[in-house]
Amino acid sequence: MNRTDGLVRRVKARDTETNGGSSSSAANHAEQEDNKVDKEDEMEDCDSKETRLTLMEEVLLLGLKDKEGYTSFWNDCISSGLRGCILIELGLRGRIELERAGMRRKGLCTRKITLKSDTPTGDVLLDEALKHIKETYPPETIQSWIEYLSGETWNPLKIRYQLKNVRERLAKNLVEKGVLTTEKQNFLLFDMTTHPLTDNVIKCRLVKKIQDAVLTKWVNDPQRIGKRMLALILLAHASDVLENAFAPLNDDDYELAMRRVRELLDLDFEAESAKSNANEVIWAVFAAFTK
Repeated sequence: MNRTDGLVRRVKARDTETNGGSSSSAANHAEQEDNKVDKEDEMEDCDSKETRLTLMEEVLLLGLKDKEGYTSFWNDCISSGLRGCILIELGLRGRIELERAGMRRKGLCTRKITLKSDTPTGDVLLDEALKHIKETYPPETIQSWIEYLSGETWNPLKIRYQLKNVRERLAKNLVEKGVLTTEKQNFLLFDMTTHPLTDNVIKCRLVKKIQDAVLTKWVNDPQRIGKRMLALILLAHASDVLENAFAPLNDDDYELAMRRVRELLDLDFEAESAKSNANEVIWAVFAAFTK
């Protein structure tokens, strides 16, 4: 074998590595983000893996009435709030990101979602949303995706993106995790499947975690609040269920907790998203709910 044969072989090997590199690097990055999410969960919560909840499950659990097993009939915010949770989960897990701001410095609400990795998350709802985002061209904004996934669009071509029976599917996840149970209730004209609480410890722990974040463990810097906790507080507020976490507080603590939540809502989301280590998808979802 002459020296040129060796060079050709090395070049071919390098080309093969390069071609496969883009897809494998995206998968590796997604895996790293999943591991990072797991570590953040462990730092914020001491639950076992069997009882670790997604953002969607936590928000739904806050909204469910313990004994009755259903959300308030008057709550028309939780549907879109849960879709916001789905987008944030995908952002935290490294599956989606925002397009570059560009020279014109596009705002969070006008920048489009782009696919970062199509590696499945293992969660059916998240993977269904991820599939829709992957198949959509041209890309859409955060606000548009919240509307599409909620089915709140007048565009007949986008109605297929609606995620159906989200609350029921999340409730079944919580049943499988031993947090809820399933019953049938009769409401005169119809029967309804309900999901009363069975594991009060997990919900109490969730409520206390939120209370502590805005009271005893409060840090006056949103960048030092865990990303998942920050998302939980603001998405619970957007879903109109945060009040349920603060209801047991005495008047002084309640007033202090609500004042600090308002401070978070009054932040400059554009400025916060531009800081190092910030997740732009999270801040874009916040902006979509407060504009």
